[in-house]
Amino acid sequence: MVEPTDGEEAAGRPEPAETLDRPLPDRVRHRVIVLAGDTFSGLTMSELPAALRQYARFTPSRRVKFGGSAMAAALESDTVFRQRVAARLRTAEPVLAEAVERGAPPPAADPVDVAAAAFVLRPQGWAKLVAAAGEEAQRAQAEREERERERELTRLHEELAQARSAARAEGERLRAELDAARKETDAVHRKLRSALADVRRGEAALRKLRAEFEEERAEAAGARASVEADARRLRARLAEAEAALETSRRSVREGRGIEDMRLRLLLDTVLDAAQGIRRELALPPTELKPAQTVDAVEPGGMTPQDIAQRALAEDDPALLDQLLALPQAHLVVDGYNVTKTGYPTMPLEKQRLRLMRGLAVLAAQTGAEMTCVFDGAELAAPVLLTPPRGVRVLFSKPRQTADELIRRLVRAEPPGRPVVVVSADREVADGVARAGARPVASALLLRRLSRT
Repeated sequence: MVEPTDGEEAAGRPEPAETLDRPLPDRVRHRVIVLAGDTFSGLTMSELPAALRQYARFTPSRRVKFGGSAMAAALESDTVFRQRVAARLRTAEPVLAEAVERGAPPPAADPVDVAAAAFVLRPQGWAKLVAAAGEEAQRAQAEREERERERELTRLHEELAQARSAARAEGERLRAELDAARKETDAVHRKLRSALADVRRGEAALRKLRAEFEEERAEAAGARASVEADARRLRARLAEAEAALETSRRSVREGRGIEDMRLRLLLDTVLDAAQGIRRELALPPTELKPAQTVDAVEPGGMTPQDIAQRALAEDDPALLDQLLALPQAHLVVDGYNVTKTGYPTMPLEKQRLRLMRGLAVLAAQTGAEMTCVFDGAELAAPVLLTPPRGVRVLFSKPRQTADELIRRLVRAEPPGRPVVVVSADREVADGVARAGARPVASALLLRRLSRT
């Protein structure tokens, strides 16, 4: 927190009745606002004027951008706030502050800093200091602008000289191009006159060709009449040939009827001989058809997808019973996923034994194939476990997870066999579903086992 100095009082002291006869120059006003913004970091929220508290959490740059007008008004109207800004200035720039309060600012100091310090500190004659510093800042700005204008004018003169030189070179190039264009135009005119003469000769040749074309067309008309007469004669001959062909076809059909009769007699002989061989060998009629060798779902049969569409909730244990009632159903259980869901506080060995007992009862009740998979990647030694009847127990190999082993088991099954995978792992469920298996939640199996 910035405390008032010895020359200031917390409630303020009477200041000389000095005012500015013109607004602060823009650069001076900006410097004053920056000084006020820097003071925020040393003040509490209650020490700030009410109008400025909304800008306390802004960054310095955003505070100057959005709260500049409010800070300028507070410096003008709130004496205590201005004195706190003055105290911060005395701490940050003691040499400049002391010189301004004495009324003798350093000659080498920036006029803008001098004017801003005088406005904040308000020493005797501060208005004159602000005005003088502002005029000095404006004069320096004017000098800079004058120097900039002179540099710009010099640059423009140089560009003008370059442009004139380029214009002269361009003019000479254009004059040379104009001379070349005139010569080329003369050559074109000569070629045009020659081309016109060629056109006139071509027109005369065209007239001659047209006369020859008329003669050829007359000759073609005569030839066409002759061809049409020949065509009529040929059509008459074609009609005679078609009649002879139809007569020939009737003769062929009559001969074909005799051949068909002989072929039918031979076929009957072969069929009678085949039936005699069948009776001789006592061959039974075949019952297996090729279509019966194709694996598919017959009408009235159910698949895991049909079970999923029936009116049972996803958490109803009867859903699992229906799935396991499918022909040749195979239940694959993510062991630790189920045990840590149902009884996580028990040791792993007891978790496995409890799950095995429940699956053995379920296998005996449903007759479905049961495979329970445990994660064996972290095992330090082989697990001494005797699987119960009807339950297959598998541990994953080192550097292999139980999820990967489950996916391999599903991929090993033939398409169309009902495979049910019990796991609460979303990634496992999605993977086995894409492979054709039916995923169910671990909680569903636990509720079903609780009924055994």
